[in-house]
Amino acid sequence: MSSRKFLDLIPTALAAATALLYLSSNAYSASPSSGPVLRATTAFVAPMTRATTPGMTPAPRSAVAQARTDHALEALTSVVHPLSHHDALRDAFQSYFAFDLAHPGEVRKPYLYFVDYGLSSATPRGYVFDMSALKIVDGPFMVAAGRGSAPNAHGIPTHFSNAFGTATTSLGLYVAQELYRFTGHAGGAAYHSVGLRLAGVSGQFNNNARARGVVAHGAPYVTATRAGRSEGCPAMAPGRARELLPKLANGSLVFLFAPDSNWMANDPWLPTG
Repeated sequence: MSSRKFLDLIPTALAAATALLYLSSNAYSASPSSGPVLRATTAFVAPMTRATTPGMTPAPRSAVAQARTDHALEALTSVVHPLSHHDALRDAFQSYFAFDLAHPGEVRKPYLYFVDYGLSSATPRGYVFDMSALKIVDGPFMVAAGRGSAPNAHGIPTHFSNAFGTATTSLGLYVAQELYRFTGHAGGAAYHSVGLRLAGVSGQFNNNARARGVVAHGAPYVTATRAGRSEGCPAMAPGRARELLPKLANGSLVFLFAPDSNWMANDPWLPTG
């Protein structure tokens, strides 16, 4: 065998060894390992998915990310329902672990806020997961969609956009940033709540989120029985926002899903096949 062919086999062998190491470690621990050996090996062997927006790191397709995703699905699939698509939860977990492996310094908290916008506004569709303990922190609960995304206050969102002035939901993965005092308007009156700024990291699908003012926040139009419509924000009930958003701030991830074929085929953090 030539030296080049031998070197070409090294990444494949390391990927297989890393996956075996990770899966073996879970025989002794309920939560995924993310130690320096796994991170370093993953960085070396992980091939890239598709070309992405300039300046953006593509998602690593590694045995470690896949093993973590499968482990999370095994722990949580049976307690998360209904879902609008059979890949909804897998895509959420795949994106979380792929981003964490590619940008470990940005994921400083183990929480994931997941919303399935393929479900109607009358269906609880939001969850917060602890991705270290692999348990539900809260959910399911009502979450608002952008008024530009849903045909009415009770329907399923069907239109998603990253454009300014559209009042639409933007799909994809976000990094939760700082808390601030949010001011909104509902029923002709102003209200105040806690707000959480979001940085979209799914390229063309949500990279305008912060500039558009798309944030997670509490809103009086979100109750236990109805979600209402926002200006594009994944808004929740005010009391829940006071409890959950400080947990998410400064280093958790947010994943907004819908069975939109264009987004599912092109989001840089989703599997290509």
